[in-house]
Amino acid sequence: MQISQDEANRTLDYLPSPLAAYVRFVESINYYVGRFAMYLIFVMLGVLVYSSISKTFFFPSLWTLEMAQFAMVAYYMLGGPYSMQLNGHVRMDLLYGDWSPRTKTLVDCFTVLFLMVYLGVLLYGGISSTTYAFEYGERSYSAWRPYMWPIKTTMCIAIFLMILQATAVLLKDIATLRMPSIDKNSTDNKENTHQENNQ
Repeated sequence: MQISQDEANRTLDYLPSPLAAYVRFVESINYYVGRFAMYLIFVMLGVLVYSSISKTFFFPSLWTLEMAQFAMVAYYMLGGPYSMQLNGHVRMDLLYGDWSPRTKTLVDCFTVLFLMVYLGVLLYGGISSTTYAFEYGERSYSAWRPYMWPIKTTMCIAIFLMILQATAVLLKDIATLRMPSIDKNSTDNKENTHQENNQ
């Protein structure tokens, strides 16, 4: 369920202090990693601009296409946990949008478990693939033939951070359910927002 930053901080008061500290720690890490990942889009654009210039005026480079792909993968993988923290991912709200805040939070507590299982399987496969890349010096089949372990390691780190963020989201949802007036607070916030928009 989407709530403001101030509300999120208040909901942590309804968690035991070690769990609240865990949520703050995870979200702090994912915040800085996500902010770093934002700038990787400029790395990708710079590589693509250089590729265009080199192909037009000089000789084509072997490394530009794959380097841009690696930058893009790192961009959206490392930015995933931060996007989840901001609740910026796409959600189908055909039914979800009409539910009460408490119902939304209950459903979120249930569905995030499926995400965690999926990410766990993905991490297991990623670690296996990364171990293979380290052990056998796996390279790409392209003409540039870069080593694959750097991008595979990045992907494993990103998936692990996503699992941590998913657990933090689950704990925040549990804290929200423990709040005595979740529906009333959400209704008041909607009314205040509506009044501000009309002014």
